[in-house]
Amino acid sequence: MNAKDHEEENILKGRAKISYNLDSLESLISGLKSQTGEVGAIAIFVGAARGKRGDERVLRLEYEAHESLAIESIEKIIDDARMKHGIVDAVIQHRIGRVGVGEDIMYVLVASRHRAEAFQALQEIVERVKHEVPIWKKEITEKRSYWVENI
Repeated sequence: MNAKDHEEENILKGRAKISYNLDSLESLISGLKSQTGEVGAIAIFVGAARGKRGDERVLRLEYEAHESLAIESIEKIIDDARMKHGIVDAVIQHRIGRVGVGEDIMYVLVASRHRAEAFQALQEIVERVKHEVPIWKKEITEKRSYWVENI
């Protein structure tokens, strides 16, 4: 394995996580920066649980996932973004289980050489995760509970 292959292998490790807890943003940023000297920008999306849906007060959210397929889907989304937008790498983490109002649900971090491709890739990645990754959301409100399509 040559130096470029070794660097590529390091970049690809730990990009996707489906878990009851998210890692700290600080550690994720540090990890992306330390992978290569090519990172000039990191764009970040933080998804959080809202306390209202229409007129209803949301008490909590519950997430379920097909974890192995979710990881596979996330890896494909990142690979596609690398090819299409020329980003250096990305990290996507999504919670499962109970999530309280105001708590973080999902982190998407996109590392790139320049900010333009980071912002373009970030928006596309977030939308693809919401529509393609097998993660399901149940909202529990004061009045009822129900599954939400296209989280």
